[in-house]
Amino acid sequence: MVYHHIYSGFAKAGEVNVGNIGAGNYGTAIVTQAPRTPRLNVVVVADISTDAARGAYEKGGYEMARVAYAETAEEAQLHIAEGRFVYTDRPEIVGRIPAVQVVCESSGVPEASVRYAVQAINAGKHVAMVTKDCDVAVGPMLKRLAQDAGVVYTPVDGDQHGLLIQFYEWAKSVGLTVLSGGKATDGEFVYDEAKGTVTIKTDKKIHAPNVASISVSEEDRKWLAMIPEGQAAEFVARRKEILARLPQPGAYDLCEITVAANYTGMMPAVDTLIHAPLRITEIPVAYCEAVNGGLFERGDTIDLATCLRRPDESGLGGGVFLVVRCDNAYSNHILTTKGQIPNYDETATVIYRPYHLCGVETATSLLMAGLLGIDTGSDDYRPRYDLAKVAARDIRAGETFGNDHNPMMTARIIPAVPVAPGNPACAHLLTGNRAKVDIPAGTLVTYDMVEEPQGSQLWEIRRLQDRAFLSEQTSKAKVDA
Repeated sequence: MVYHHIYSGFAKAGEVNVGNIGAGNYGTAIVTQAPRTPRLNVVVVADISTDAARGAYEKGGYEMARVAYAETAEEAQLHIAEGRFVYTDRPEIVGRIPAVQVVCESSGVPEASVRYAVQAINAGKHVAMVTKDCDVAVGPMLKRLAQDAGVVYTPVDGDQHGLLIQFYEWAKSVGLTVLSGGKATDGEFVYDEAKGTVTIKTDKKIHAPNVASISVSEEDRKWLAMIPEGQAAEFVARRKEILARLPQPGAYDLCEITVAANYTGMMPAVDTLIHAPLRITEIPVAYCEAVNGGLFERGDTIDLATCLRRPDESGLGGGVFLVVRCDNAYSNHILTTKGQIPNYDETATVIYRPYHLCGVETATSLLMAGLLGIDTGSDDYRPRYDLAKVAARDIRAGETFGNDHNPMMTARIIPAVPVAPGNPACAHLLTGNRAKVDIPAGTLVTYDMVEEPQGSQLWEIRRLQDRAFLSEQTSKAKVDA
């Protein structure tokens, strides 16, 4: 990596002061890693829980005598000027603190997230967006507002979609043709051949009717062998049936894929994604084009994979992958014969990053924004797709819609549509709001089924995004036609 050369040669400042909103698992890791990260200072941590905000500094080993509470931006500025670190339960003050250059938004609450992001942009601060629930709903508009204000709006390294966006941009920059790309789910399916069991390795709680481990019949074990040439579709379909009782991807997985699709232009093959359980060696076999034995009708397809592996094998580590080829025959020969993993006819090769370090590696995005004034996304961020929700059970009028971890709804990725009665609702414009009518199980939730909250900045920015982008896309489509 050449980050240190870039920082030393082109930085517009010596250090970057970050205000971090949200002290959950991800946000806390940003804080705890900062003392060991050159040029980075997390000078403010805000959370609605003062214990969580202060606790992030405690976990980071900060000298707690130098950590002080502030209720106002003015008080926080004084503390920082005197060499202290600030914690607060007033996230709304972070964007108003003069010493803060980058606001890292990781509250996880879309309505709050957009409010803090807009406030920071209006105050001339860069914004690093961790809250994917906000990014998927209004990220393109926030990026445009930031550009108009002369500041940066960026996804972050450490989050899978942020890493996939950069991986894709790198592949295109060296002339690779991308056939598919995606992220690994955090859980991995560990196949013990001797016992005939498959167990999910995950740190997430497992909810009924899902189970942590299944036994595979002797008859079905053949479908867990290496996918033979030309049989990808059949093997993937049978595996999905056999492994269906193990935990499957959640709406949060599809949310990250949607953000990455909006940044890169990669397209999902189906609205719920194929999500194949695959060995690393099988990814180029299954996730290439159908003409070469794969599952996809076209290149630039985006999807999920859960790593299927033996207990003694390494996995994908929640990382990201691309299936690529070189369009020059000699280049492709080098690509497929120098240690990379190709498919059977060597028309596709998987390259992968078997890790994502969450908040530990987010510093690169924060430093790029604060030192160089650039983001770690791509230039063409548009609302190509929406994450929409389907009722998983009957939902009664007056019930409050949950977030992406709530089992009351499942997710689909659909072409983006504006806020209007009858249109499928953007998933995170539902979060925390109430159903206006009874919604039977299996129903795609539309805007006329939700009570729009009064004074919602999230809905306001979404409508602004609809006018700015969807009208542009409609006009372009007419010209192209």
